[in-house]
Amino acid sequence: MNVRTIALMIIAFFILASCASIVSKSSREVTIRSSPEQADVIITDEKGMKIHQAKTPCTITLATGGGYFQGKQYTVRVSKEGFDEQTVVIGKSLNPWYLGNVIFGGLIGILIVDPATGCMWKLDTDQVNVSLSPKKTLKLDKDYLNLTIVLLEDVPDHLRAKMVRIK
Repeated sequence: MNVRTIALMIIAFFILASCASIVSKSSREVTIRSSPEQADVIITDEKGMKIHQAKTPCTITLATGGGYFQGKQYTVRVSKEGFDEQTVVIGKSLNPWYLGNVIFGGLIGILIVDPATGCMWKLDTDQVNVSLSPKKTLKLDKDYLNLTIVLLEDVPDHLRAKMVRIK
């Protein structure tokens, strides 16, 4: 090979390079854990469409891209009977490897490959850990469940002194 051919190959490499697609994937595994375990997990995307349903602990593969130049964002709802539901948002951010296209001159990587594959985006986390709080319930004594309405004149004098006016 002559110098000219080698130079053209190097230039072609830098023009056609797409850093994020070479180094990253267009999906990412996310592990979801809860305390207590065996909680219900429902994952929806930014459009509200259900992506996945499982029980904790679980590992789910989520796409990073949602269309040309669009990243995905997910909402994870974790619930279990007797506990308060928790919601966690898995956001998106620009993959730092995408910026490698600027440095190395990968015009096709900047405008076509990385945006089309979703590799220009990354998810904010690969782990969701949730501690569910028990629901707070009000326990009433049986004596408080009965309500009796009487006229004031029918209340004995010794109880009238203990009455409190409600406005």
